[in-house]
Amino acid sequence: MRKIYLVGFMGSGKSVIGRRLSYTLKIPYYDMDREIVRQQGMTIPEIFEKYGEEYFRKLETEFLQNFRNEACIISTGGGVAMNEENRKIMRKTGLVFFLDADFEAIYKRIKNDKNRPIVQKSTKVELEQLFYNRRKYYRAAGHIRVLTETRSIRQIVEYIAFQVNRLKGE
Repeated sequence: MRKIYLVGFMGSGKSVIGRRLSYTLKIPYYDMDREIVRQQGMTIPEIFEKYGEEYFRKLETEFLQNFRNEACIISTGGGVAMNEENRKIMRKTGLVFFLDADFEAIYKRIKNDKNRPIVQKSTKVELEQLFYNRRKYYRAAGHIRVLTETRSIRQIVEYIAFQVNRLKGE
């Protein structure tokens, strides 16, 4: 089994689904942002403030290039799929699931989240533009698109686990 990557906009459920999937498939789960924070010894807002977004994006690519060579689940940061090299690495080293929901569903989940600096300093319209701008990259990265807004977390996890097991034989 290869790596399983979860891509999608912030609030699409990558972390919660990754943790549950880890339990179901009995393989380790890693949150890419959390791993980068641990490696750097500073929060993402601190990294952005001190070194800028370009530096952070470089850290994401280095993470994908160098992270453990083991079967695991990785929930990616919301901007990872924007970079073509990142999309290539993920598609080559694993199975990529695009967790997709409509903007209104996602906005309800993230609008009051104090841990998302971009949400706090953006208007709803700006977030919606970012959502539609990034969506095409998530689609390009993903092997399988998972519609999440009408499914429970359990249904999503079962669907992904089914797809992973179905593709094991290939």
